Amino acid sequence: MSGYGHEGDERTFAALPPARGAAFARTWWGLSWLKALEDTALDGQQLKAGRRHARAGAVGAVSVRPGRITAVVKDRDGTAYRSDVLVREFSAEEWERLLDLAVDSAGHIAALLDREMPPHLVEDAAAAGLELLPGIGDLEPECGCEAWDHCPHTSALCYQVARLLDEDPFVLLLMRGRGERTLLDQLQARSASRAAHGGRGADGAPGADTAEGTGGMTGVSAEEAYAAGFLVPPLPAPPVAGDAPGRSPSLDTETEPEPGVDPAALEFLASDAAVRAHRMLVEALADGASAGGTSGGASGHGGPTTRSTASPVAAAATAAALTVAQDAVRLAAGSPVPWITARLTSGSGRTRAEMDLATRAWGFGGAAALAVLEEEWTPDAEALVWAGNRLTEAWEDDERPALRRSGGARWTVVGAEAQLRLGEDGRWWPYLKAGARWSPAGPADRDPATTLATALAAGPTGADG
Repeated sequence: MSGYGHEGDERTFAALPPARGAAFARTWWGLSWLKALEDTALDGQQLKAGRRHARAGAVGAVSVRPGRITAVVKDRDGTAYRSDVLVREFSAEEWERLLDLAVDSAGHIAALLDREMPPHLVEDAAAAGLELLPGIGDLEPECGCEAWDHCPHTSALCYQVARLLDEDPFVLLLMRGRGERTLLDQLQARSASRAAHGGRGADGAPGADTAEGTGGMTGVSAEEAYAAGFLVPPLPAPPVAGDAPGRSPSLDTETEPEPGVDPAALEFLASDAAVRAHRMLVEALADGASAGGTSGGASGHGGPTTRSTASPVAAAATAAALTVAQDAVRLAAGSPVPWITARLTSGSGRTRAEMDLATRAWGFGGAAALAVLEEEWTPDAEALVWAGNRLTEAWEDDERPALRRSGGARWTVVGAEAQLRLGEDGRWWPYLKAGARWSPAGPADRDPATTLATALAAGPTGADG
């Protein structure tokens, strides 16, 4: 039963269908509303007539606003009467007390948002001198039939409102003076203000959920923690990635740079940072950007340690963890400018040939591929057994190539200028002999047979680059 009309100051509910044979209230607060009516009315026959009117669908659209509910109710002969029931509004000071009580316990808000009237809120309000639910004499009738007590028309209206209250206790709060949207906005603002004061109200008093407010006890229930989420302001909209990275500012000015500062090098580094930031933003905003795969295979089977693929945030952390020599290769791999590559080569202590191999490896697999090229690790006995089994199982007996371990985690194909290198992540990397050096020949694979096929398919051209 949803309301229509202006939310906050007034809600108007469409006429409800007849309620033949059904109870008018099933919730404890709906029953309390009817008890207030029945305790107030002096003539039980008028109440019975009102119930009959309500069951027959004689109550028109119901308007609920602060201090008053209104509807047109028809008699059996079709005569229509405007009927009103007045309910005392809370004062501004009373609302301040009620808001304090509600924001002290997120569980109260959770119940209201779930369209329930929390008993503890009613009890806490009563202890503070606020009667949320009406009692005897609190439902004051006004009807066009000019009856001085509750007549069949105002009684029918009250019975119908009990059905509305069952569905939405905010109807009662609107009668007391605050609509749902206004109330929730005020609770959110009050909660934010309390958070800004370190859990205290604007007057400096501790909230009920602080250590002082609970006799030194801390913590809230899961229900309250979940409900508190509604009090937190919504997150801002995610940023929109531009079509391309931003351009770095030109540092070519008439002012001479400080000694040791190279403006051209700084421009290059700024451009590189912009490209990386743009790529990370695009990946972070893409659907499924956080769903990284996990390297399988070795872990738990005597093989090398398994590592998982990186999310954009993890990729940033990885880039930050690169050594100067590794980062020089990363920069050189993405630089089309010869003088930058030359400076990076010299600064990293490599020869031009070594840098060419390093950037080639980087292109196949980043830092992991570079480590396989430049660092030789020695597997322990368990890892060697695992590697031997993988090499044995990868081919049929009559197809298996002759492999000779060449130290560390490298196996050279006998009679061919090809080599398999095992990385610490459990993947196999293809290499080919290029002159006096071994050169990366392709990306890694979990299957050594596939890796060797990649190397052999690359041929001398793949090795020479």
